[in-house]
Amino acid sequence: MGFFDFLKGGSKKDGAGDGKTKKSSPAAKFAEAAGSKRAQAYDRQEAINELAKLGTADAVEALLRRFTFSTDPSITDQEEKELAFEGILKAGRESIEPVRAFVAKAESVSWPMRVMKEILEPDEYVEELLVWLERWDTEYAKFIDPKLQILEALGELTHPKIREATERFLEDVNDQAKFNAVVAVLAQNDAASIPALLSLLLEEESVRIRTKIANGMGERGWSVPDDQRESIRKVLPPEFSIDGSGFIKKR
Repeated sequence: MGFFDFLKGGSKKDGAGDGKTKKSSPAAKFAEAAGSKRAQAYDRQEAINELAKLGTADAVEALLRRFTFSTDPSITDQEEKELAFEGILKAGRESIEPVRAFVAKAESVSWPMRVMKEILEPDEYVEELLVWLERWDTEYAKFIDPKLQILEALGELTHPKIREATERFLEDVNDQAKFNAVVAVLAQNDAASIPALLSLLLEEESVRIRTKIANGMGERGWSVPDDQRESIRKVLPPEFSIDGSGFIKKR
């Protein structure tokens, strides 16, 4: 008998001889199997399917646990996560609070971001990501995958609040965070970001980041102020130059 069959088995009595069945939420009896890497794949998948039918906040909380581990083979792992994802969506806006609670402690937020993108309106989604980003600073941390994922997602969006929220990460100690922030800032097409981008260009050692800034400014036709042209010219990657009007060009 599999673990899932055991969960579906006979009820336990609550108390000595009182004859009453102990009650719990409908999601509780499926939660352990759905969120256990050690469960048999069949049991786990059946539990995920049962939780998906419920469409409740408790079910969402249980389904979210499936995103905390990976299994072999990878195709099965992906299928199970897609099942959990679809099940969470069935709960609609009931999913919002459980997802927020999950994100506060999660080591990865890629699946929660997918959920929120489907459930929320576009402006709501941006506002949500910005709230998640506020929890992060620009200092060293051992594990920053959620920060990188949020910045990357914001780089694919445009919204009046994104530039200001992401600009501070141009000073991040982590190169990937800085790169993602550059992408997010440039995506907003706001010339108000020119001073911050030039400041980073003058100080940055990473050729990849300097190239991204130079390309971005060149593509947008943003000119370098006259008093900074000489210093910027010295730090541009070799394939770029500044013309007489201060525009960055590829040679």
